[in-house]
Amino acid sequence: MARLLRPLLRGTTYTRLLHLWVPMLVVSVWLFVVPSAPWVPALFLVPLGLVPAVRRGEGVQARLLLTPGEPEPGISEVPAATWRDRLRTVLWLELRMLLGAVTVFASVWLPVLCFELARCAGGGAPEGVPLLDRLPAHHAWALLAPLPLLALYALVVGLGELVTAGARRLLGPSAAERLAALEERTEQLLERARIARELHDSIGHALTVAVVQAGAARAAGDPGFTDRALGAIEETGRAALEDLERVLGVLREAERPVSARPTLADAGRLLESARASGAKVDAEVTGPVEAVPGPVSREGYRILQEALTNVLRHAGAVPVRVRVTVGEGTLALEVRNPLPGAVPGPGRGSGLRGIRERAALLGGTARTGPDEGDWQVRAELPAG
Repeated sequence: MARLLRPLLRGTTYTRLLHLWVPMLVVSVWLFVVPSAPWVPALFLVPLGLVPAVRRGEGVQARLLLTPGEPEPGISEVPAATWRDRLRTVLWLELRMLLGAVTVFASVWLPVLCFELARCAGGGAPEGVPLLDRLPAHHAWALLAPLPLLALYALVVGLGELVTAGARRLLGPSAAERLAALEERTEQLLERARIARELHDSIGHALTVAVVQAGAARAAGDPGFTDRALGAIEETGRAALEDLERVLGVLREAERPVSARPTLADAGRLLESARASGAKVDAEVTGPVEAVPGPVSREGYRILQEALTNVLRHAGAVPVRVRVTVGEGTLALEVRNPLPGAVPGPGRGSGLRGIRERAALLGGTARTGPDEGDWQVRAELPAG
């Protein structure tokens, strides 16, 4: 019983009823002025529904009144872009008017019928209701008096569900809109993954350098070395803070311009940071690095950063060979270092996976793993 009466306590029931009543207010004015042509409003809806902006207005109304509070109601709020959308809008307007007429008729006559049955049960004579004027007065009619109200309740709830289903069907997103929404969602997921990689690479590199430098300074016990270590930690931390502020700026306000991301032209600070941490870096750059397209150069910087971070984290102060080669339409990055005592399996860790993901997003390839006694990170990116 409580389940059957639950719609009475839901605000959606009454907003849907209001949605069905709204178009009938205009129709009632027309019928008051020209009662001999009740079909004109329905005919007028045909050209009205062909106006692209009408679909947006109907979608906004449907979201507010039929599905209040639902985050994904399946109702579009964009103008009609195709003739198919326009025809669906016309069908929706006609359906809304038809269901509105049924609702208004039931809302008026069913309470009247209930009242007249109660009058018959009290011994009075019904007035103005066809068929009831021939019924004899009898107290047994009191048993039937609640039935019109129950029918009105069921009708209001049922028509509310029906008009909501019709709105989702006729005002729902078209195939093109669903595709655009899917593409937007994909872009958002890719952006979230990119931001996660940015934070992992930048902050992870800074923390690794800080830990290595602090440990080396403690072990050395040399004031001069300690000063150099603190300077390296300060420089790396400042760069990490800049990266963090830029990423947080993207999260706070997507359209606000943010500082430029580092590119391979800024790779010198990575190499110096690794050298300051004790690694013996042998770097060789071949070709015009400045001519590499921005997206490729930025991702190449992050790949190099993650590779050096892994060297410092897992191998420590070891010789590292870095090769950056810009060829005909190709950027090749290679970082090699002697294998540590425990050889990790290929592809373990989010850092190595991030390297491969960055390369794949640009249409390139990346290989990480043991190679001829060294640990190798090699990426080839299209730079045309």
